Amino acid sequence: MMRCFLSEMEMTIKRVQVAEILSLRELYRKEMNCQIVHDSLHAREGWTEPSLIELDGEVAGYGSIVVGGPWAGTRTIFEFYVVEQQRSRFFEAFEVLKAASGPDAIETQTNDVMLTAMLHTWAHDVFSEKIVFEDKLTTAYRVPGAVLRKREPEGDWMLLEVGGEVAATGGILYHYNRPYGDIWMEVAEAFRGRGFGTYVVQELKRICREGGSVPCARCNTGNVASRKTLQKAGFVPCAHMLRGKL
Repeated sequence: MMRCFLSEMEMTIKRVQVAEILSLRELYRKEMNCQIVHDSLHAREGWTEPSLIELDGEVAGYGSIVVGGPWAGTRTIFEFYVVEQQRSRFFEAFEVLKAASGPDAIETQTNDVMLTAMLHTWAHDVFSEKIVFEDKLTTAYRVPGAVLRKREPEGDWMLLEVGGEVAATGGILYHYNRPYGDIWMEVAEAFRGRGFGTYVVQELKRICREGGSVPCARCNTGNVASRKTLQKAGFVPCAHMLRGKL
């Protein structure tokens, strides 16, 4: 536990269990109002180290570090939230969180205004790993002779068959914050450049919305083909996933 004094108010950083930050995470999700790419990390046992931020014993926010999975061997801050009444102190809150937690990196999507501000204040060697897309346009492409069917009778994976061959696959991932469903697709090499990927994404968007969810998507920053496909199907970029060293 680390303490400092800010304008005669004592700030405390306290390591807690995930359950103790859930109410704050709901406020965080509400303010984000978008797909949160790393939303599921807290549900994976042992992957995260959350901490409460308190001012004079009152909860002022939280911060979380990811240490598991692909982040093993690092200490990466990926969530940082300060309640509205204490926003004027969020720089100080982050400084104390950083000193107490010993992180070596920040990873955030640019929709997260607070953590993005901290990344640009403190981090170096910042780069974009992924582009995050939101659904804005409804398209009506048709692919004569193509058949789209479920890969599994009760699943969310789809196959696009052309002339009896599998031209593309795709699906919807629902482990993000509801109501968002993350759409992915892959086109077989022999069928690329012919609009099949765009058609699959279009139809997965429709299935997602018909199921009561909101379609979204991501792709690596350098994947120009996927980016163009997503945009042709009505997605537009809404954020970048940024990472920087501390």
